[in-house]
Amino acid sequence: MTRTWTPGTADDALTAIAGTPRLVIALDFDGTASPLVAEPMAARALPEVKAQLDRLAALPDTFIAYVSGRSMHDLQAITEHAEDSLIALAGSHGAQYWFPGVGDSEAAAVETDDGAREELWAAAQPIVERYENVRLEPKTFGMGIHTRQATPEVEAAVFAEIDALVAERFPHWRRRAGHRVLEFSSRAEGKDAAMIALRDHFDATGILFAGDDVTDEDAMRVLQPGDLGVRVGPGESAAALRVENPQQMAALLEALVAERTARQE
Repeated sequence: MTRTWTPGTADDALTAIAGTPRLVIALDFDGTASPLVAEPMAARALPEVKAQLDRLAALPDTFIAYVSGRSMHDLQAITEHAEDSLIALAGSHGAQYWFPGVGDSEAAAVETDDGAREELWAAAQPIVERYENVRLEPKTFGMGIHTRQATPEVEAAVFAEIDALVAERFPHWRRRAGHRVLEFSSRAEGKDAAMIALRDHFDATGILFAGDDVTDEDAMRVLQPGDLGVRVGPGESAAALRVENPQQMAALLEALVAERTARQE
């Protein structure tokens, strides 16, 4: 059962993960490090989240990663990522990676079927244009249909048309539904794959993963004993802890800094 964490209170699970020898802190971006915004490319991590991640990254044997459904190029833009960054990136739901000191992994070079994504974009765009406040986001391995500013009725109608289109043209592509977004990808990887990749790359003894959406539950379900899942906001979850919003996520990270620093002194 997921229990709500109250800022300023102790929690055994948080204390336990703070003491793991090699810790990975992996965060979804939209809705977790950043509030959800109407224009997806305007998203930025809260300053208080960035500050705590910087403090964690400076600790020994402590590694930070953003895990997102965004394509790598867009993820690098919204995270304001630099080539000397200490923060790893897992994009496209775990199909693309960037690691500090290494750069892009080989997975980032894998392409979709020749012309398939462009064919899908071309077929979907006229549908999207018929609806108010709906936008198409081209992605490396597919697309996302965003409806954050649309009415529920518009969302239901456009999603139904897009579902029918993809079922006819690309029935084998993976479908994901999230907060006011519908995504399709030619790649099957989910954020569960990202947890495996991060654990292996950093030789982690524990992972703290936080996310706010349905797609984040792929990662929550493969967390192991000694890991910690944190759900940001409402919804059914396999996470052990819940915080209300990205601001409380920053408070939880601050508590983690304090716990881990005390353990390492």
